[in-house]
Amino acid sequence: MELAIVTIAHGRHDHLTRQLRWIDALDPRPLVHVVVAMGDPAIAGLIGDRERTVLVELPADGELPLAGARNRGVAAAEEAGATMVALLDVDCLPEPGFVADYTSRLLDAATQPGPSVVTGRVRYLPEGLSGDDHTVERLAEVGRDHPARTVPETDDLLAADVNLLWSLNIATSITDWHRIGGFDERYVGYGGEDTDFGRRLAAAGGHLWWIRGAGAFHQWHPSSSPPVEHAAAIARNANLFHSLWGEYPMPGWLEAMEQSGHLLRTAEGWAPASP
Repeated sequence: MELAIVTIAHGRHDHLTRQLRWIDALDPRPLVHVVVAMGDPAIAGLIGDRERTVLVELPADGELPLAGARNRGVAAAEEAGATMVALLDVDCLPEPGFVADYTSRLLDAATQPGPSVVTGRVRYLPEGLSGDDHTVERLAEVGRDHPARTVPETDDLLAADVNLLWSLNIATSITDWHRIGGFDERYVGYGGEDTDFGRRLAAAGGHLWWIRGAGAFHQWHPSSSPPVEHAAAIARNANLFHSLWGEYPMPGWLEAMEQSGHLLRTAEGWAPASP
């Protein structure tokens, strides 16, 4: 069984450069690391002629094709011979046992009925770390788990709510990827595509599993909550999700942006407020 890592990126060059170094230190290494550059030609210079690295360049006009980029990345991993794939966000640094942990837990998940997606631990890093701070030991000291994520106490698979699927650190087999159907590329821009992928997993009779291994450290970057800069994409993607699943995702963000005047609730669904 051969596992590949897929990272999609636009900008975040410092984060990607550090991630590449950490992937070099994995034991074992992935079969291949696929980097999908979304409208960012400068990433080719960062990749250079690295071994076991495949660059996929995807045009991006305006909003980023996040769902489509993940699908292209997995297709490239499969073409390279991978039988398992991990999706790892560009701002995440994989712990040394990342590949071994995912390989082992996906073999466990293969004994379960239906397709499986496994999600490793993610610890969030504070602002202001120096280059010397970026060791596994130091990051384990300062990293913090997200309160909405569960960290199992044992190496066993722990069933999770598919609505909590976040693609920043997940893995599945190529066979199960096809059973799920990949990401819906009608989602363009920010918001909704991960929750939709979780629903597609459930609709295929599958399961999401927490594991305590396959850990990653999430590098700090500025963020907003709710992400009002993505209000138009969030409204559009929320309406698409509602048309497919009969309810709206991201209710907290939608309601907060309604209260702040960035979104309107209409008879047809959510819409950006007029400037």
